[in-house]
Amino acid sequence: MNTRFSILLSFSSLLLFGAPSALIEVKPKETDKLLANPGMGWQTFHRFADEDENLAGLPSSCAYFRFYWKELEPEEGKIDFRKLDELLAHARRAGQKFAFRIMCAGTGRDYLYVPRWLKEKGCPGFEYLYRGRGAKHWIPDMNHPIFKKAHFSLIRELGKRYDGHPELDLVDIGSVGHWGEWHMSGTKIPLPSQETRREIIDTYIKAFPRTPKVMLIGDLEGLKYATRKGCGWRADCLGDMGGFSRTWCHMRDFYPQQIRKAQAADAWKVGPVAFETCWDMRKWKSEGWDIHAIFDFALRYHASYVNNKSAPIPEGTRPEIERLLRRLGYRLVLEKTRLPKRIAAGSTLRLSTVWENKGVAPPYRDYFLAVRLKGNSRTKILLSAESIKGWLPGKRSLTLEFKIDSDLPAGSYEAAIGIVQSSTLKPAVRIAIKGKTPDGWYPLSRIFVEK
Repeated sequence: MNTRFSILLSFSSLLLFGAPSALIEVKPKETDKLLANPGMGWQTFHRFADEDENLAGLPSSCAYFRFYWKELEPEEGKIDFRKLDELLAHARRAGQKFAFRIMCAGTGRDYLYVPRWLKEKGCPGFEYLYRGRGAKHWIPDMNHPIFKKAHFSLIRELGKRYDGHPELDLVDIGSVGHWGEWHMSGTKIPLPSQETRREIIDTYIKAFPRTPKVMLIGDLEGLKYATRKGCGWRADCLGDMGGFSRTWCHMRDFYPQQIRKAQAADAWKVGPVAFETCWDMRKWKSEGWDIHAIFDFALRYHASYVNNKSAPIPEGTRPEIERLLRRLGYRLVLEKTRLPKRIAAGSTLRLSTVWENKGVAPPYRDYFLAVRLKGNSRTKILLSAESIKGWLPGKRSLTLEFKIDSDLPAGSYEAAIGIVQSSTLKPAVRIAIKGKTPDGWYPLSRIFVEK
């Protein structure tokens, strides 16, 4: 019997083989270890966990990238899938998932952020200076059919290839505005029509039906439309307590009001909430802003992701980051389970379980509860129909049922629980309990299988 757990024996009325059989009650010990789980966590930015020295040992399960359209489709119809495939492969090697946003406008030195061929095809557009100075830029008229046909084709083709990809964690609905942020501040260029903005959102939703999606918070009508269709939301200025103005800041004067106006207060229950730091945490510390309160803001809005742009972590802030990461997204604790000591091959194994999600958000993808029976001569993985998708914060009791093969050899088996990806039957989600094996399972007790 595994000494890493407290095993309580309870002789109950479960009848097997015509006689009472003991139930084993297992109460795993909870861990406070930081966990890197899919669909949540501390994001790296334009680099991966295996190359980001600023992570300083923090776990990261998601690498976030942004691309200008011209980078992905330099020639019409020739999307650079190789670039994306290599990034997805690197994410897998680094133990992460991949997230991305597509952009059509910027404020750097370039004149075009969309492919040159789009303008040469005759797509009309607008020239602009950012804040009236610097380099001149061009942005396409997104209401025009030439833009829609070309850009929607890009999104659809990306969806055909990557929706449901095991390494794709999140799609950030971009395309519109500076850096895909759904605003054109500092210019006199209007956003595309509301009808076009809805078409863009719908195109992403239809192209990536199986992938969680977020919508930038800047455009009220777009945010309202996207969240009503099951998307989450993203805000790119977490921590701004007055960096742009002495009388206005994102945290106090924009984000709460925007969420309320968009009626998106409950969007987190079906779609993730992602934050990116304004500047980065070094600015917060130099300005003397309350980091504890900033992270509490993110938790209060049920955040699953925080992105510090892979910038250095200011001295003395590590405890606050770790406090955040123990509640950010979901954190599943198996409090106890009951299972039989003996069972017949060909019968049904039943586990009664009690779980608690101690995070602030649910998982947004299907990962399934499974049991591994490991014997001397044979190992069998039993998949349940119970997905963790949508497990809101709080407790839940579940009875899991597993059919035991009639030809499973008699003998003693180690029973271990795991949360797996159904296509591979490999553990994909870490549980916040002690005792994890190197391959991701959590032993519970031993079960004797009889013919």
